[in-house]
Amino acid sequence: MTSFAAARRLALSLPEASEQPHHGFPSFRVCDKIFATAPEDGYLNVMLDAEQAATLATAERACEELHWGKRSVGVRVELGAANTALLSDLLRRAWQRRAPKRLWGQLGPGPDEGA
Repeated sequence: MTSFAAARRLALSLPEASEQPHHGFPSFRVCDKIFATAPEDGYLNVMLDAEQAATLATAERACEELHWGKRSVGVRVELGAANTALLSDLLRRAWQRRAPKRLWGQLGPGPDEGA
């Protein structure tokens, strides 16, 4: 189980990540590109590619595929069902999709890669 406060800390720990309002709710960005949003209590929308989203929606009970119209844009994560390692991995993947390559070297190892 992960709280929104923990999700916020994870998102903001990523290089050059910032929090800004987006239509009245929090969004997390890198270089002004959104990589996650918190549209309602208990959930986080994490922007991933369609293939990753489909795989995660099948494999992880905390995730369901997120659509914008007919297009898959990521996963909706139920924070109460997600552990910190999963959420950290998802946010890192989403951050890397949006971050310029010049920042990738600042990312550091993930939780499963050792510190």
